[in-house]
Amino acid sequence: MGLTLTEKILKAHLVEGEMVKGSEIGIRIDQTLTQDATGTMAYLEFEAMGVPRVRTERSVAYIDHNTLQNGFENADDHRFIGSVAKKHGIYFSRPGNGICHQVHLERFGVPGKTLIGSDSHTPTGGGIGMIAMGAGGLDVAVAMGGGTYYITCPKVVKVELTGKLSPWVAAKDVILEVLRRMSVKGGVGKVIEYCGEGVKTLSVPERATITNMGAELGATTSIFPSDEVTKQFLEAQGRGEVWSEQKADPDAVYDEELHIDLSELVPLAACPHSPDNVKTVAEIGKLKIDQVCIGSCTNSSLLDMMKVAHILKGKTVNPDVSLAIAPGSKQVLNMMADMGILGTLIAAGARILESACGPCIGMGQSPNSGGISLRTFNRNFLGRSGTKDGQIYLVSPELAAYSALTGYLSDPRELGEMPDFVLPEKFSVNDNMIVLPAPEEEMDKVEILRGPNIKPFPETAPLEATIEAGCSLKVGDNITTDHIMPAGAKILPLRSNIPAISQHCFTVCDEAFPSRAKEMGQSIIVGGSNYGQGSSREHAALAPLYLGVKAVLVKSFARIHRANLINAGILPLTFVNEADYEKISQGDVLELADIRRHIEAGETTLTLVNKTTGAEIPVLCELTGRTKDIILAGGLLDYTRDKLSK
Repeated sequence: MGLTLTEKILKAHLVEGEMVKGSEIGIRIDQTLTQDATGTMAYLEFEAMGVPRVRTERSVAYIDHNTLQNGFENADDHRFIGSVAKKHGIYFSRPGNGICHQVHLERFGVPGKTLIGSDSHTPTGGGIGMIAMGAGGLDVAVAMGGGTYYITCPKVVKVELTGKLSPWVAAKDVILEVLRRMSVKGGVGKVIEYCGEGVKTLSVPERATITNMGAELGATTSIFPSDEVTKQFLEAQGRGEVWSEQKADPDAVYDEELHIDLSELVPLAACPHSPDNVKTVAEIGKLKIDQVCIGSCTNSSLLDMMKVAHILKGKTVNPDVSLAIAPGSKQVLNMMADMGILGTLIAAGARILESACGPCIGMGQSPNSGGISLRTFNRNFLGRSGTKDGQIYLVSPELAAYSALTGYLSDPRELGEMPDFVLPEKFSVNDNMIVLPAPEEEMDKVEILRGPNIKPFPETAPLEATIEAGCSLKVGDNITTDHIMPAGAKILPLRSNIPAISQHCFTVCDEAFPSRAKEMGQSIIVGGSNYGQGSSREHAALAPLYLGVKAVLVKSFARIHRANLINAGILPLTFVNEADYEKISQGDVLELADIRRHIEAGETTLTLVNKTTGAEIPVLCELTGRTKDIILAGGLLDYTRDKLSK
């Protein structure tokens, strides 16, 4: 029996475990990436492990999130990351060089390699045939130190693409269609593998758009084969030597299959406030808009900008619409200038932003109150734009650009014939904004630069014998990491200061939560299905840890957030019977008696007693040997430090 592409790469990197679906496996990691919103904490954790130099083939630190330097905090974090990178063998992509996923695809990604990044959209690398996964910063720190990365051996979903996209229908519409069919939790425990004749019709930037937004499925990652299209892209980047063919065996067996005829797709939009709330433009109807934002790691490639410029050329943005455009990298921005694209966009009335994440994470360009904003981004969670009542629609660059002209949500197929958009045979390559690490013999001379906003990792302690704590918060289904630990221009600068950022924890749901949790001393959070979907930000675990949260009990978890809770030493519990969710109210006193003894014994079904009502509730605490030891130790940092000291 043949292997899927996913299975081939995982098997080649297998360090621990067996390739049995649903079991835990440990894999060797070839590359890592961090970005500045998660990187500061990741490097503090790396330092705490005492490993002098990274042991990966390539690790890269990017500055792309906190680039709005309103105060000293962000600039201080940039200096800290740059100095750590230089000292410990990490490549440093300076502010202005671009978004981590776009730059990594251009300059560092290698087909057939494994990559983890402290950003949930790291699966972008799947566009060139990598197993690229988002992870918590502590997992990335361990991988940089040469440690194994552990995942649940995933099921593999075959998405067979046939046909070819119709004019003005985009790669964004492909992933929106997948989200429409599978939902934001339909990919949990799975890798989405794209196959079929239709793959050949998609360029690498288009494939990367699809794998990037595959993160919204809750999937472990997404991947395309590495073929002649991949080879041409890498040769155009001057990196043809890293190419290798990567494909599934002809007789590979998949766990699920999905078929999409590209020629049947139409322009789509994800409506507020979820990426899977997908409708056709026709279904939504004539919708007056206030703002258009084009860019983000999903849609900021040169190909995207070429299409946008063609649509806007010689025209003017509707006077009722604000249009902001952020190219994905310095390379893209330089080539836009050389090709005349930049001048076209400026002449049309676009506001050109720096090559960074920007509006996608609420870092500027928030829409007006109640404003309708079309964005080429990957997430439209409530409040993520920085405007609590903003109505965010996720669309393709083609649809966004055309709508910016009309002032309404508009079908780009009305533009008529579409020219062939052909990528250059050679991209402009200038890596002068990537700082190389110091040679190993000079690393001791490098001074680590720490600003006053940089605080140490929160204190942890081994698991207690018994946990008795109040329910500090009860929330519903599909709680995102933006609910737990919001982003935005006011909060992101505090990513290296857990005591300060914890004051914003869950304030989207309940403004009193931080003070209440801190006053309770220790507490338990109760939630619904798909708890923790969205970003890989480990701050959504570290802030609750600082506030005294000992356990989170929910109907189901998103993959990365559950791992982050374990890494922080917080018990991840699920209801045996989901109906028992109704047996707990905020403020109830809950007890997990003899919890340490039960976990040490390997028991997975435990009893939680609601001491306020007397109800006994069976809960699952499914921990493997390794994750059990992490919880008992008080978190991954303590566990790793203990292992390295032996």
